[in-house]
Amino acid sequence: MAKKILVVDDEPDVVKVVSFRLKKAGYEVFTADNGKKGLDSVTDNRPDLVLLDLRMPVMSGYDVCKQIKSDDKLKNIPVILLTASGAGTIANSAKEYNADDYIVKPFNPEELLEKVKKYLK
Repeated sequence: MAKKILVVDDEPDVVKVVSFRLKKAGYEVFTADNGKKGLDSVTDNRPDLVLLDLRMPVMSGYDVCKQIKSDDKLKNIPVILLTASGAGTIANSAKEYNADDYIVKPFNPEELLEKVKKYLK
């Protein structure tokens, strides 16, 4: 059975490209275009991994990550942050919010797939 990945990003082009690459690699992909929908989808679909943009409407990626990682039923789901922020800034944020990893936009699709595979072993 294919591993399930939730992509939460308010940029349709990013969602389209990431979803395409993940589906092509054999993953089942769910998407959400704001933080609230993303958090609801984590609860409803229990993905194997979450790719999470930080700056989004309704609820920020920071808040979504914090809620996932503070919920005993969800905290073991790997969360990889997607952001246009600089690597130094995001590295600190990833630690602060207990995210498992991060990818800086624009990113290489191969880097994305490598990080996804790393957390879905």
